Amino acid sequence: MASSTTPRRIRKQPDERRAEILETAAAIALERGLERITLRALAERLGVRPGLITHYFPAVEDVVVQGFERAAVMERERFFPRELHGIDGLRHFVAHVESGASEPLARLWLNARHLSRFTPALEAALREQDALDRDRLLGLLAEGMAAGDIPESDPEVAAARIWIAVDGSGSYVNVTELPSPATHRAFVADVAEWSLGLPSGSLPRPPGALGSSAG
Repeated sequence: MASSTTPRRIRKQPDERRAEILETAAAIALERGLERITLRALAERLGVRPGLITHYFPAVEDVVVQGFERAAVMERERFFPRELHGIDGLRHFVAHVESGASEPLARLWLNARHLSRFTPALEAALREQDALDRDRLLGLLAEGMAAGDIPESDPEVAAARIWIAVDGSGSYVNVTELPSPATHRAFVADVAEWSLGLPSGSLPRPPGALGSSAG
């Protein structure tokens, strides 16, 4: 006869529980948007009571802001793997964007920029994460220039132009059908090459892009 004894629930350490809540909030943010981070949604995914969430995060805004930060950090490591440097890191960054793998993050940033108009704490988090992203790209450009793989230029100007291209192309992420898809493909690669003085074709392009040999 099977035992009807309910398994004893293991009590997690506070730091472990907080991290678990934030990882869940980050997953919800990337999958469904920041507005979907609610006490109920978090509790359901974690299999706990909503009161446990409020024990660690008394205000929902706190877990929303920190969930965004956690998602941004997680995705940054996919953009900029620590083991890649200089031109290799730049190629990976461009390939990641052009492949469409960064679309969930693009949706999240659009979502966060809209909500930040009404949430000062989220606006501050956006500024901080934006600066961290810029610094990582600047580091790659500086390494590439020092190694002679990227022509010498002002890396801050180049980085700003590349991020504008990333954000600009990302602004179309919710458009289901572009009027001329081929003109949008490889836009980030084109802008990066132009900004850095690299020959056309130096950076990865998706199939079907204008000027792509695979097109």
